[in-house]
Amino acid sequence: MSHFRRLERVSSWRRMALEAWAPPSDPTVYGILEVPAAPLEAHVARLREASGKRVTLTHLIGKAAALAIAARPETNSIVRRGRLWQRDTIDVFFQVAFEGGENLAGAKVCAADRKGVLEIADELAACASRIRDRRDDPTVRSTRTLARLPPRLLRAAMRAGETLSYDYGVDLSRLGIPYDAIGSCMITNVAGFGLEVGLAPLFPPGRCPMILTVGAVRERPAVVAGQVVAQRTLVLGAAFDHRVADGYQAGRLAGELRAALLDPATRLA
Repeated sequence: MSHFRRLERVSSWRRMALEAWAPPSDPTVYGILEVPAAPLEAHVARLREASGKRVTLTHLIGKAAALAIAARPETNSIVRRGRLWQRDTIDVFFQVAFEGGENLAGAKVCAADRKGVLEIADELAACASRIRDRRDDPTVRSTRTLARLPPRLLRAAMRAGETLSYDYGVDLSRLGIPYDAIGSCMITNVAGFGLEVGLAPLFPPGRCPMILTVGAVRERPAVVAGQVVAQRTLVLGAAFDHRVADGYQAGRLAGELRAALLDPATRLA
């Protein structure tokens, strides 16, 4: 189970940001990152051939996101009663589409920065199988339980669960609500829906400070050695909580993420 510890050393601007905004009900800050897809696709092919497992770009991006957060651990935080509290582990949540894409659930990979890409792929494959075969899964079970409630009661229940879990540290897993179900970062793949670029909203009840969307790889114009060429390109969309991070932290995270994605053979084992 992930736990939190209060951050004592917080900048003056961060203190002001904590009081300037209420918890976000809509995305607060957006960003887009473009990276060449060829190195990533080649690494996926090598991992598949060597292991016989279904490795995807999404697995690589989840691992890269975890490494980026590890380099900027202050961004691995939630806002609890006006203060920043940092998670003890870097946990990445991968959304899983089922029922023909009409419904969504997901799986949280705990300590993703310490796991290999193949280990992440194995965890997600097992979870996706449970979800799509309608077997018992915590996220599906809690979602279906809450969805039975009338709209007003559903909203109240979600807010109460969020407050108890994150503001007061109450473990509601006995009631079918997983503890800190989403974690440090959410990854959602919009390429499966035919989208090259997507920007997804933060999900306030999960207190997840950032979300990355994985678009479809397409040829785009790029400047290589001073020449404009057609290059297979992956576009990542991002949203993050401005109370937890601003342009400085986002820029550092993007730099770490880009570095890992440009050198997957070394960084994304």
